[in-house]
Amino acid sequence: MNKKIERCDRCPRLRRHCETIARQKRRAFLDWEYWGRPVPNFGDRRADLLIVGLAPAAHGANRTGRMFTGDRSGQWLFRALFRAGFANQADSETVKDGLLLTNCAITAVCHCAPPENRPTKAEQTNCREWFDMTVDLVNARVLLALGQLAWNASVDLARCREWIQGKRPRFGHGQLVKLKNNCWLLGSYHPSQQNTFTGRLTEPMLDRVFCTAKRLIETGEADEAE
Repeated sequence: MNKKIERCDRCPRLRRHCETIARQKRRAFLDWEYWGRPVPNFGDRRADLLIVGLAPAAHGANRTGRMFTGDRSGQWLFRALFRAGFANQADSETVKDGLLLTNCAITAVCHCAPPENRPTKAEQTNCREWFDMTVDLVNARVLLALGQLAWNASVDLARCREWIQGKRPRFGHGQLVKLKNNCWLLGSYHPSQQNTFTGRLTEPMLDRVFCTAKRLIETGEADEAE
């Protein structure tokens, strides 16, 4: 499936954007050979935790070829994963840095870097097949949606499969929904600079989200306070 993702050409606008960024580069990365195409999933293919992001960063994963690798959002995410025991190291800058995820996998709503981090509805729909296939392949017990767009995509998938019935659950940091397939949907603010620089998301807040994910995996139940 990852090979198919890498070859995907369903969104000409996104492919052009990724390729343009790869040619122009950022001054700090002039000696890099950018990936410049759809970024595949990463992690443990039989994970209990599946993290759902928005899309590759133009000079992060679009440069390195691995989800959340080489940008500040990834620095926050991998530190938290390391502290929670889902990663073997706290940082990641290249695909050859030895990072391994344990019982955790990372995917995205959109596998190409979009202009201004805003994929269109049609582009999200074009990528929906990869999301469906990833959910089926990994078969995780917890879906962790980073940000509202990832939350909405996860809710749409769950409603389509009748894992959620009734009122549509709203996004919120720490929001938790038990799905009909005996799995959980968990929400978190995205570790973007917009959230981390302003203090909307702090490291203790992110740590608590991963503590919740671990408890759900280990016990299958939420804490009463949640």
